[in-house]
Amino acid sequence: MAPHLGWFKSVGDGMKVSARNQLKGKIVAVTKGQTTAHVRIDIGGGVIVTSSITNEAVDDLALKVGDDAFAVIKASDVMVAK
Repeated sequence: MAPHLGWFKSVGDGMKVSARNQLKGKIVAVTKGQTTAHVRIDIGGGVIVTSSITNEAVDDLALKVGDDAFAVIKASDVMVAK
């Protein structure tokens, strides 16, 4: 799946965000720690994106394995190395 590029794209049920990179996929793992959870999203082509978010966010969003989800990436810098 290709990223959605552009300002104020709709995510899910019409929520709009200003982040340019929105990667749609399916949640394949949710691992909670003491305060932080790791959510793994399969975006296709063998690529998994992992997000570190609070346990509270996992609960508020009711995230679970098998859910469709977006990895929304907002970064001021993207570094390239070779």
